[in-house]
Amino acid sequence: MHAVASPVLPDDLRRWAAADRAARPRRLERLRAKMAQAGVDGYFGVRRENTRYLTGFALDEGEEKVAGNSGWFLVTPDEVVVLADSRYAEQAAEECPGARIVDVYHDLPARWPEIVAGRRRVAAEAGFIAQATWARLVAAAPSVELVPVEGWVEAGRAVKEPEEIERVAAACAVADAALEALLPQIRPGVTEAELALALEWAMRTNGAEALAFDVAVLAGPRAALPHGSPGSRRVVAGQVLLFDFGAQVAGYRSDMTRTLFVGEPTTRDLELHRLVAAAQQAALHALAEAAARGESPSGRAIDGIARAVIEGAGHGPHFGHGLGHGIGLATHELPTLGRRAGDEPLPTPTVFSVEPGVYLPGVTGVRIEDLVSFDPSVGRCERLTRFPREVTVVGA
Repeated sequence: MHAVASPVLPDDLRRWAAADRAARPRRLERLRAKMAQAGVDGYFGVRRENTRYLTGFALDEGEEKVAGNSGWFLVTPDEVVVLADSRYAEQAAEECPGARIVDVYHDLPARWPEIVAGRRRVAAEAGFIAQATWARLVAAAPSVELVPVEGWVEAGRAVKEPEEIERVAAACAVADAALEALLPQIRPGVTEAELALALEWAMRTNGAEALAFDVAVLAGPRAALPHGSPGSRRVVAGQVLLFDFGAQVAGYRSDMTRTLFVGEPTTRDLELHRLVAAAQQAALHALAEAAARGESPSGRAIDGIARAVIEGAGHGPHFGHGLGHGIGLATHELPTLGRRAGDEPLPTPTVFSVEPGVYLPGVTGVRIEDLVSFDPSVGRCERLTRFPREVTVVGA
């Protein structure tokens, strides 16, 4: 594989880290305002993306499964407490300047009364705390009311700072370049797993610190799986080849899908690709027009525009998922673009995917996914994914 130039420079990493440090007081101020409005005097968080966003303490994808309580945190009106056992104490001290580091190692209930001393009502990330843990904390400090809340920090994370958008764009550039470099390797007979490994290698060696999620490479009828895993199946001429993948840069992720054609496309697959492309373009056009007017539509409305195109062609039942999702520190986060999304305007500025698809079970599937930076306050609707959306034939 030919090497590609990394779009991520050391100066960028330093600048982004400095921007995060500068932004955390504002992020905490927003949370504390919400706490005061809800009448709570503490916020207990366990979700690793929220930990990084508010405190700077970073755990790798999946590391929270072995980190115990390390990375959990408490925000009060006047301090930030970060839990970190001996394995993470040095990291926490370095990444969370100004926070009080508390050593907790499989003894959180015993330490809980000390951690929440002086608190009366503590909001807690109920969706990410096991019921048994919740019960032990209530029993350990019965005078402190635990108030279940959801989405407080996530709603703030949906509104992106300029440096956050830069990192998503950099992750998109890494993914774009990786797929471009992979094209010569795509030919009949190569397996899905071989292509997935080569694509991962290209991302990791050219700017990605990690994958945004496991690479999906799905050939022919397997492309009808909206989410599937690559296997030993071999690429066959005359079939589609669907790639769904993303890179991670400085904590922020990209997510793109391209459906390529191996050899001469069939009329059926070409028609599906044109339909999906038309649905995506209809949504992108509506977003661009709204941004130009300084307006922010709802995620439900934009989903409906793309869905109407697919339904008009008789493939409504073959487009089951939503049109898009927010992305940042997590691959899937707010806002949501779908039939079940609310009627409230999209947050701004923000970044989300636009990814219509049509899936014929056991036959074929087509999806096109791009990330969009959306900010109607400055008339911006910018596609961050730059790899071509047009019909691409490989392995001919």
